[in-house]
Amino acid sequence: MTIDDLLKQLLAFRDARDWRQFHTLRNLIVSASIEAGELLETVQWKTEDEIDALAADPAQRKHLEHECADVLMYLMLIAEKAGFDLVEAAADKLKLNETRYPVEKAKGTSTKYSAL
Repeated sequence: MTIDDLLKQLLAFRDARDWRQFHTLRNLIVSASIEAGELLETVQWKTEDEIDALAADPAQRKHLEHECADVLMYLMLIAEKAGFDLVEAAADKLKLNETRYPVEKAKGTSTKYSAL
């Protein structure tokens, strides 16, 4: 399945339920943030070892998959509502990050680009 196929299915799901009326840009952005918070909950209060083990446990992995999917779907709805291609936006941002974080300055460090 491509991301375009997924978007078509997502929009059909939304439209079949008459939810477009609730999908203002503000509401979608708020919802994406809430879902990102739920993703954060999957690691809250866990050690690094416990977090690394999430993927090995089928139930925890499925929960992680669902939370990631919720974030992705809201991002897709935001992009659709705002009229931009999310994949193109991500590709453009990656190009920008390549200039902000040149390998010779950024390799092996977590320093923000403005301090490199």
